[in-house]
Amino acid sequence: MYIISHLVKDTIPNYLAGLPIPDTIGGWFRLGVRDWMALIPPTLVVGGISYYSFQTIKKANEVGNGHINPGIRKDINKVVDFIDIEDITEKASLCRCWRSNNWPYCDGTHGSHNKETGDNVGPAVIRHKDNK
Repeated sequence: MYIISHLVKDTIPNYLAGLPIPDTIGGWFRLGVRDWMALIPPTLVVGGISYYSFQTIKKANEVGNGHINPGIRKDINKVVDFIDIEDITEKASLCRCWRSNNWPYCDGTHGSHNKETGDNVGPAVIRHKDNK
C-alpha cells in the first residue's frame, strides 16, 4: 500500500509540477523541443483514458443504454409472470437474458447474447423433484 500511497501523494504531483506548461497562450509558441517531448507522455495518458472512456460509453449505448430488457412488454411498468408448477410436466427452462422470442421460456437466444457481450447467462431450469 505504501507504493501506491507514495505514487499518488508524491511521485505524480512532483512529475506534474515539473511539466513545462506555460501561463499564457503565447508561451506555447516559445516551448523548445525538450519541452514538447516532456509533454508527450501525459498527453498520451490523457488521450488513452479519454479514448477508452469514449469506447466504453459507446459500447454501453449500443447494447441498449444499460437496460436489461430490450423489448419484452415495454408497454407496462413491470414485467411479472406467474407459472404454476402444476402446469410443468417434467421441466421448464425460463429465460434470464430477456432476449427470448418465447418469453418467459428460454429459446436459446442467450447463446448469441453471450457471444456478443461476453456474458455467461443461461436459463433457470425448473423441474419436479420426482424427475431428476
